[in-house]
Amino acid sequence: MTVMVEQDLQAEVSDEEWAQRVDLAALYRLVALHGWDDFLFTHLSARVPGPEHHFLINPLGLCFDEITASSLVKVNVEGEKVIESPYEINPAGFTIHSAVHMAREDAMFVMHLHTDDGVAVSAMADGLMPLSQHAMQLGEIAYHDYEGVALDLDERERIVADLGDKQFLLLRNHGTLTVGPTANAAFMAMFYFERACTMQVKALASGNVNMPPQGAPEKAAQQSTGLFDGSVDPIAWPAWLRKLDRVDSSFRQ
Repeated sequence: MTVMVEQDLQAEVSDEEWAQRVDLAALYRLVALHGWDDFLFTHLSARVPGPEHHFLINPLGLCFDEITASSLVKVNVEGEKVIESPYEINPAGFTIHSAVHMAREDAMFVMHLHTDDGVAVSAMADGLMPLSQHAMQLGEIAYHDYEGVALDLDERERIVADLGDKQFLLLRNHGTLTVGPTANAAFMAMFYFERACTMQVKALASGNVNMPPQGAPEKAAQQSTGLFDGSVDPIAWPAWLRKLDRVDSSFRQ
């Protein structure tokens, strides 16, 4: 059974914030649906529209398929709860997500995962290789070296420096991260990122891979920009929401 926060948050927050809450809760459910969750130990976030730099993150203690729009925790860049909640937040999640939200005005949604294939590729010396169309469509990705569990706030400046203006970050020996101006953009970026990692793991297991011809990765990336930056009509997002509603629409509560 889904655990609910016992307050009518929709009546207390702006329409813009409620829309962000519903979309972020949908992202959590989609991560669970794809089997990308790491029990309680990874995190997604959304910037609340407005000048305050408040953001929403998962309530620590709820599985991803339990998270609802109301149960998301609203915090400021100091990690302090802005709206009272019975839940705490993941300290490592706060470090990573506050860094990105503070530095990137365009990063309204941030996704960070610890999937088997994403972590496997993050541990490979060559990182993500142009072995599949999915990988080539991503274009250039950023890398951040592992510094231990992300509990030290001073790591934030290095995460931001390594991410730069990129949409994709491979956290070495740790996992994948994407940002986007919308939930659709962040999710499409992560969907392709994770698929590319899975394809690489499978291809390398064969011991005999074919590299694409010179110029092909750059061409594929140029052709695919609109998939990830929100500039193309997001036909996929309504389809994902319809799928979630068929499975369990309680994320909207």
